[in-house]
Amino acid sequence: MGFERDIATAAEMEALGAAVGARLRPGDAVCLNGPLGAGKSTLARGLIRSLTTADEEVPSPTFTLVQLYAGPNFSISHFDLYRLKTADEAYELGLDEALDDGAALIEWPQRLGDAQPTDRLVIEIEIMTDDARRVRFTGHGLWKGRDEF
Repeated sequence: MGFERDIATAAEMEALGAAVGARLRPGDAVCLNGPLGAGKSTLARGLIRSLTTADEEVPSPTFTLVQLYAGPNFSISHFDLYRLKTADEAYELGLDEALDDGAALIEWPQRLGDAQPTDRLVIEIEIMTDDARRVRFTGHGLWKGRDEF
């Protein structure tokens, strides 16, 4: 079914990321969909900072493909799959291990095709205007019923 929310500023997008982070548990995957410039990295920054420190450096993992963060209760792995050709490449980067030990935040999850994690929150960001975004949440597996923010 899912849930939808309109966002007007980058600060609201970061706050939304923090709200998602507050509900994250080990084994969870958050899949971020949206075009370049939609706000995926802004949402990711809010989520990661909510689980680490308010001033955590959160660079985009575009070139490293994965960034690891140590939270007080579990680790967070931030994957950017944009440059991958196959789902196997993501698992070679340690996606399974990330979900065993902590949570995974996955940008461009469509690169995984049918190999997306079973228990995942899919967040789709649509650009409405230069500043406004529409964000849709759809829970799968254990995320069903936890997808309202």
